[in-house]
Amino acid sequence: MTRVPRGEARQRLLAAATDLIRRQGFAATSVDHLCAAAGVTKGAFFHHFPSKDALGAAVVEHWTETTGAMFAAHPCNTLPDPLDRVFAYIDLRRSLLDRPIPEFSCVAGTTVQETYHTHPAIRAAAGASIRSGAAHIRAHLAEALARHPVPGVTAESLALYMQVIVQGGIITAKALDDAAAMRDALDHAERYLRLLFKRPKSG
Repeated sequence: MTRVPRGEARQRLLAAATDLIRRQGFAATSVDHLCAAAGVTKGAFFHHFPSKDALGAAVVEHWTETTGAMFAAHPCNTLPDPLDRVFAYIDLRRSLLDRPIPEFSCVAGTTVQETYHTHPAIRAAAGASIRSGAAHIRAHLAEALARHPVPGVTAESLALYMQVIVQGGIITAKALDDAAAMRDALDHAERYLRLLFKRPKSG
């Protein structure tokens, strides 16, 4: 095996784990699979991660950082109206559904379904990731609610509701081998928010 340049092994393992977990799940992804996919030795693996469980938590944290940066940099955050930002976020989520299912699935959601009871560190990382995902639109929803208060509704609850739509949609897409139900769920979520804020769709 060709020697991996110093400092690259950890990033290669995280990238390989992200891909393999999205495609086949955490349990089915062995250390041998990871090392082969990353092009590193098992010695390099255990240099960076004391166990597969440690890798699991690290890859979820890496996923959170990577996706957080991607959503933060998206132009939808620059729109002047907060609700337009939320609807643009939903459009972004829709656009991801044009990819194969593994490519729009979530590392945190996939991993925690298998490990939530048996691997507390991974569950904690996944919980932080889900909350980070909700944060992508929480501030926009808070601004919208400040302008147009809705009794009994909070930005936190609406932001987590969107995570329920996203994570549940991914599970349904996997089960049916079809993203159509997730696309419909995002459409329903937009209709609900438009009704809640009395913002009909133009055109």
